[in-house]
Amino acid sequence: MQTFIGIDLGTSGCRGAMIDSSGKQQAFVHTKLPRPISEGARVTQAAHYWWDAVDQMMGELCALVPGAEVHALAVDGTSGTLLYIDPQGTPLGPALMYNDQRAVGQARQVAGIAPDDCGAHGPSSSVAKWLYLAGRFPQRSDALPCHQADWIVGQLCGNYRISDEHNALKLGFDPVQGAWPAWLKELGIPVDKLPQVVPPGKPVGTLRAKLARRWGLSQSIRIVAGTTDSTAGVLATGAHRLGQAVTSLGSTLVMKVLSPQPLFAGKLGVYSHRLGNIWLAGG
Repeated sequence: MQTFIGIDLGTSGCRGAMIDSSGKQQAFVHTKLPRPISEGARVTQAAHYWWDAVDQMMGELCALVPGAEVHALAVDGTSGTLLYIDPQGTPLGPALMYNDQRAVGQARQVAGIAPDDCGAHGPSSSVAKWLYLAGRFPQRSDALPCHQADWIVGQLCGNYRISDEHNALKLGFDPVQGAWPAWLKELGIPVDKLPQVVPPGKPVGTLRAKLARRWGLSQSIRIVAGTTDSTAGVLATGAHRLGQAVTSLGSTLVMKVLSPQPLFAGKLGVYSHRLGNIWLAGG
């Protein structure tokens, strides 16, 4: 029986689900994460907690369905949670969580250059956090920005230089043009440090051999590009018709609606993700 695994990283825990090709759930596991450290505008979490939770969850999940023929695996994570890593994927410090608000000065820089119809506005945006972290590690010219979901994908397949279109939105990616915009250069963003961006669901590698052995899986499992946590929540409801809307309540409340065209109001926190030939608008 062909199955698929989805990994969801939230604020309080890591969830894993195994489904078959008909969409029927075969197994589900939840592991807890320690609360992020909150100090005023600073909200951080060490990335090793994410990986420990994923490792534990995968071991338990695969034990529930031994010998499962897993075809592919995807990851979603909290939108805007950003790590600064070296080229081998080692974090240079704790992650700045999605609700970290310290990059106020950097957000002003972005606001002076980026167009209004952009998902990279505000101090919680990935690009503002990247500018902040670059200032904290001026000696690390080789350092790379990496979102939560992207880092877990890197841990699974060894490639830390790929992001999906949804996570990349708050880093400045233009989903309408499907490219990195020219205005990023005006911020001093080195183009060679930007990740390769692919649509959610696109294969980006295969499972590392040591992990396949640890979890009792085949090394041929495809690791595919994932999405953000709130978008994964919309997909999980089965919403597919224009006009259908979903609210997702976790540590924050998100509302998204399926739209025939993208909607953007960056200063109000409204932006859009491409879903095939339609758009998911909200915030």
